[in-house]
Amino acid sequence: LLSMKFSKYSALAVLLLAGEKLFGQAVQAATPDAAKPDALASTMAIVLVTGAIIVFVVSLWAIVRTNAILYKNYLRMQAEAKGIPLASLEPAVAPEETGDDFWARLRKKYWEDAVPIEREQEVMLDHGFDGIRELDNSLPPWWLNMFYLTIIWAAGYMIYYHWGGGGPSSGQEYEMEMEQAKKEIAMAIAGKAELVDENTVTALTESAALGEGELIYKANCAACHGQAGEGTVGPNLTDDNWIHGGGIKNVFKTVKNGVPEKGMIAWSATLSPSNIQKVSSYILTLHGTNPPNGKAPQGEIWKEEGAATAAPADSTATK
Repeated sequence: LLSMKFSKYSALAVLLLAGEKLFGQAVQAATPDAAKPDALASTMAIVLVTGAIIVFVVSLWAIVRTNAILYKNYLRMQAEAKGIPLASLEPAVAPEETGDDFWARLRKKYWEDAVPIEREQEVMLDHGFDGIRELDNSLPPWWLNMFYLTIIWAAGYMIYYHWGGGGPSSGQEYEMEMEQAKKEIAMAIAGKAELVDENTVTALTESAALGEGELIYKANCAACHGQAGEGTVGPNLTDDNWIHGGGIKNVFKTVKNGVPEKGMIAWSATLSPSNIQKVSSYILTLHGTNPPNGKAPQGEIWKEEGAATAAPADSTATK
């Protein structure tokens, strides 16, 4: 048989859990749609919540009082069965020491145990099992105070986050964290893209990236290489011949460093590595398009190592 006093606090905890769920459901059912505010519905919600709080508090008080009465009756039955006065079964409380100041009395009341361990025989119950006896001591005041604080904290938390709408719910926090994670992933990918160079670059095939590369080409390179890569001042980018080597790595390097002796600037001062990768990838797509008025081939025919066919156009790339 567990201590009746401990049962009182256990029942209180169970009621709190049940009350929290019922209270939350009542508020959700009574709260009007935020998109369609209704004064009457809002008033009804306030009345319902207030009533639920009153019922909840009264229920807590009732269960505490009921357990106190049951505990008293239990002690009375034990006393009648043993034929001894009821007072002898009630937990002994240390007499208040005279001369204690206010803080000493407060400490003893709210922090120290009601019955110290050296006097536990005074609260020892008569039943036992395998030599194990049960104490009817009060729960430590420090433990009870912490328990009460958790109840107060839980009530404030539920009101602020779930019923009052003052803070984000767990679902909203999840959505915010997911959005933040997406932004961080995008930043990481973008940062990784800016680390690309002529040794690590690969040809892009995504239509979005090639579309951006086309815009960069027409804004910066078409003046010297033609709108279709046919070549004007610069070489033709659509044939099999390359002056500085073909393939994504050579094209990237040529665009990045330029060809100063031929009048092509180093685009690394203007374009980011990711944009150089995009425009270089777009230049490779011009191979074999055979635009009209194509400039005569320049340089050597280029073939990728291990490839069966020639790779894209002229390596002087963009200007």
